[in-house]
Amino acid sequence: MNIVQALFVPGYSSFYFDDQQAIKNGAGHDGFVYLGQPVTKGFQTVRQAGECVSVMLLLENGAVALGDCAAVQYSGAGGRDPLFLAKDFIPFLERHIKPLLEGRSVASFLANARYFDTLEIEGQRLHTALRYGITQALLDASALARQVTKTEILLEEYGLPFIAAPIPLFAQSGDDRYSAVDKMLLKRVDALPHGLINNVPDKLGFQGEKLEAYIRWLSNRVEQLRPDSHYRPTLHIDVYGTIGLIFDNDPTMMADYIASLQKAAGSLELYIEGPVDVGSKEAQIETMANITRRLRQIGSPVKLVADEWCNTYEDIVDFTAAQCCHMVQIKTPDLGGIHNIVDSVLHCQQHGMEAYQGGTCNETDVSARTCVHLALAARPMRLLVKPGMGFDEGMNIVNNEMQRTLALIQARRAAE
Repeated sequence: MNIVQALFVPGYSSFYFDDQQAIKNGAGHDGFVYLGQPVTKGFQTVRQAGECVSVMLLLENGAVALGDCAAVQYSGAGGRDPLFLAKDFIPFLERHIKPLLEGRSVASFLANARYFDTLEIEGQRLHTALRYGITQALLDASALARQVTKTEILLEEYGLPFIAAPIPLFAQSGDDRYSAVDKMLLKRVDALPHGLINNVPDKLGFQGEKLEAYIRWLSNRVEQLRPDSHYRPTLHIDVYGTIGLIFDNDPTMMADYIASLQKAAGSLELYIEGPVDVGSKEAQIETMANITRRLRQIGSPVKLVADEWCNTYEDIVDFTAAQCCHMVQIKTPDLGGIHNIVDSVLHCQQHGMEAYQGGTCNETDVSARTCVHLALAARPMRLLVKPGMGFDEGMNIVNNEMQRTLALIQARRAAE
């Protein structure tokens, strides 16, 4: 079956683009917006509306396949592609990509995904957001053509077994890091709360005391609200490199502080994501490795998660080879073609690295649902609840898509 027509439609994503460096530099709040001038190229303000481009592929059977081009909240930071604005990219899609999509067979998802992921126009690969959305639509097109779920397309083309069990979910709180936790506990989320610790004076503390107090509150709140003794969520907190800021990127000092946080976490497992950002991939790997080595030397059970500078499949391979952390975030929009997400999870599994299939609050319902199917095929250790920062909406989208898909595949297989 072939694609008859390709359409590109501008839209909003589920959150906002934020200038991470300006926030780290101390941009203050004024209500929901940030004060001060942006410092990252492309930003007009420190916080601005998130955008997406929907790719719609009309098929010969009348079905319409969907994919959303979207980029992370902190675009242009940590080695990522620059800010993604619809007005800048729709003319490019119409001119260069539309002719390549229309008339194309959707018989093989992987062949199509690899083609567009490696395609160069005027000597440049496509922006990661474009590759992300185009390949989502191509996966949907293959599934609609064969009248199966997207999970089944991936299982078949990768030769993977179907496992009829949900993926553990990881929820993010945004700045609402207290009441959101209560919501997460009521819905028995497996890992929480992300926390958005992206500022030293307000959230981390100049000696790290505010994060320590927050983790202690988390542990106590779990004890207060958990419905039974069997429910013990993992604590997973993203600190956006701020620990490095208060300890001058000294690996020993950072490791000792991180290890001390386990006391506040009590018996709950603790993961700290992005403790430091030293400005390049090579330096990031070296510094993270030194922190991880020190944690092992002192017998700390706290685990580190790589985020900044670990963006592409190739980056994930390099971080894994160095064993410089315990878990890598597979930040889905940063990988471009969605097949790279599956490849990354499988690589981690084969090389002793925990895989967290993440992404961003700044995605859409379409990309979030697609990511569920990638996870059900590849089986990462945890899956981010997204999009948005409201928790309940993302939980509805991700959890329900996962449960529906598992039920449908099981029913089909029982009927065979």
